[in-house]
Amino acid sequence: MNFQLLNNVLLTNDDGIDAPGLKILENIASKIAKTIWVIAPERDQSGTAQSISIHHPLRIMEKSNNHFAISGTPGDCVVMGIQEILPQRPDLVLSGVNRGSNLGIETIFSGTVGAAMTGALLGIPSIALSQNFRDGYPVQWNTAEYFGAKIIEQILEHKKNLKNGCININFPDCQYDEVNTIEYTTQGLGYIENIVPVKRKDLRQNEYFWLNFNRPIKEDKIGTETQAINNKSISITPLTYERTDFDLLNQLKK
Repeated sequence: MNFQLLNNVLLTNDDGIDAPGLKILENIASKIAKTIWVIAPERDQSGTAQSISIHHPLRIMEKSNNHFAISGTPGDCVVMGIQEILPQRPDLVLSGVNRGSNLGIETIFSGTVGAAMTGALLGIPSIALSQNFRDGYPVQWNTAEYFGAKIIEQILEHKKNLKNGCININFPDCQYDEVNTIEYTTQGLGYIENIVPVKRKDLRQNEYFWLNFNRPIKEDKIGTETQAINNKSISITPLTYERTDFDLLNQLKK
């Protein structure tokens, strides 16, 4: 079955309008779309999840043709793109390519995933893409770029079923020719074990803090996205809005 190019695709991220991963996403989208719209935060918005701005106004800054920076969160970018900037609703929302994985519990905090979930909430098929990497080593962007369009085309064969959330894709930290396979996975728990405030002092000896994730590389259950990434495989996980703990719910009803 030949893939038909999409008319309009909206791109965003949480690393900001000038992030290298966004350029990679443009390269990916150019293989599947006639027209690309880039609408991204003016600065890094990592960790903003699916938040939107309701206590301050948003400003639109046109950077170049079809490229806009927004003074808000990734979720704001998707809302402004769909509801204000694009002349017609996009066929697809792509968010990424994030510098770093979004696995397991990380997806709760991720602005990359949050943007995709916002797109889905507004009725647009939406996909988040993230490239895993190790601190101190170059990011293997070529892996996401090599596989991205092919995987998106496969996912869009199921476009009518993308109703209850978004797709979360993670690429392993290796060269594209070292990837073992593509796996359809469950979310699992991921790497995060704790969130800790790291205390510092400024030049006036006043305390301030950075929040830091404790993220040791660890194993997860077979079939999870974390385990796929550990095995140098690409993980594809469908995520939903539903967060009910049905096991606990049934226990509470007894």
